[in-house]
Amino acid sequence: MSDSTQNLTNIFPYNHTKNPETNDAVIPTAIIYCEGQFGKIDGKTANGLVRHSHKYRILSVIDSKTAGLNSGEVLDEEKNNIPILTNMEAALTHAGTVPDYFIFGIAPSSGLLSDTEKTIILDAMSLKMNIVNGLHEFLSEDPTFLAASIKYNVTILDIRKPKNKEELQTFSGAIHNVKCPRIAILGTDCAIGKRTTATILAKALREKGLNVIMIATGQTGIIQGAPYGVALDAVPSQFCAGELEAIIVKAYEQENPDLIIIEGQGSLSHPAFSTSSFILRGSCPTSVILQHAPKRVYRADFPKALMPSVASEINLIETFADTSVIGLTLNHEDMSSQEIQGAIDDFATQLKIPVTDALSQPTDHLVQIVSSAYPHLERKMMLTS
Repeated sequence: MSDSTQNLTNIFPYNHTKNPETNDAVIPTAIIYCEGQFGKIDGKTANGLVRHSHKYRILSVIDSKTAGLNSGEVLDEEKNNIPILTNMEAALTHAGTVPDYFIFGIAPSSGLLSDTEKTIILDAMSLKMNIVNGLHEFLSEDPTFLAASIKYNVTILDIRKPKNKEELQTFSGAIHNVKCPRIAILGTDCAIGKRTTATILAKALREKGLNVIMIATGQTGIIQGAPYGVALDAVPSQFCAGELEAIIVKAYEQENPDLIIIEGQGSLSHPAFSTSSFILRGSCPTSVILQHAPKRVYRADFPKALMPSVASEINLIETFADTSVIGLTLNHEDMSSQEIQGAIDDFATQLKIPVTDALSQPTDHLVQIVSSAYPHLERKMMLTS
């Protein structure tokens, strides 16, 4: 993409502040801190924002390990306007002014900040940048950061900070009043591309004329600008299904969509994560698209845990919930073009479902997974094309 905001009006309809003179939307500027992790699994928040960001105009990424490279080429071998720079000083020089926001773009499994990272965030606050924090450690509750926010008149956005317990909702069954199809994008592991696939699919279907709502279930999707979302791994387990159900029902009632796409988290078979089970319970999806990385031998951050087979994950999902897996999408990490096509052909033959790669293959292949499963949506796309 040539533009750093990547023309995402059709991905996340988001109401920005208007310029009083031109009436144009004013998109806040931001730099992303991702030291040593950009393009890697723990850099998934930064990776996601570089690919898709409607809420913020990303100016640069800070990562001394990949500094000098283009962020688009690192992720997808396609240049964009977002450079990777060495440090804060270089980022400010490139911006030519102080950006509106400093986004912490690393998502470590611990969910906590190091002392060095805290110092860097405090430095950003002293420069009058607002802070976007997607970790489990809430800076707005830390006396040092709270004092700094008051002193420098900046805002701290703790994306994972849940509502007060008295505001949380339990599952009610209202999801069964949602009459449009609901597709959950699940995976065989965490950090495998579920959100990216969901985002690309939502955009492609909108461009075909459908009214599609994507429900974000993690911090990155919310930071990107999804108007409907809940960071499920920060919600007490008793309320996860209910909170997701409530946000889906709200989206359905307010938007009257043709289709709702729900971003997955973790993996149903992964012993370290239970979020997928809550997603299946809370959204009661009419179908599932599964994401898999064929070359990944061990689960991310779990070097002794072998990846499951696609067939076993499909069987688990369809046994656990009243739904069906309608397609498989691949994460092509460490794969050549020839290997990607070979994997697509092999899985399609074995599983008897459509298979594609959302990033390397034509987007129409992804759309066809949906149109094959829901002929009425295909007819509507044909009428609006």
